[in-house]
Amino acid sequence: MAREASCSCGDLRVTCQGEPELVSLCHCIECQKRTGSPFGIASFYPRQNIKVVGRYSSFARSSDQGFATTFHFCGNCGSTVFWEPSRKPHMIAVGVGSFGDPEFPGPTQEVHTDCRHGWVKPL
Repeated sequence: MAREASCSCGDLRVTCQGEPELVSLCHCIECQKRTGSPFGIASFYPRQNIKVVGRYSSFARSSDQGFATTFHFCGNCGSTVFWEPSRKPHMIAVGVGSFGDPEFPGPTQEVHTDCRHGWVKPL
């Protein structure tokens, strides 16, 4: 099975083979700023199961625990589609919303719950 994620304009596409190994809901302030929503949701795939097509720009930042994460976004529309967490070098994270699939598997874990907005219900 393959799923394709893309940016808003379609210039950047990521094909993911198989099911994600992990789907994580993150409430950290940095994910809130990155997404413009009260959380971010990432699907994690083994690096060898990912194929990226299209040009992208990158931005690296340190996580709360000090691990760098490099985010890749479309240079045309600005959508962040995938990122590389140095803490999990064998994995690539792909934004669940980038798949545009309401049937995509839901999160199996929730992190940084201390930053969860009060109206967001826990998993």
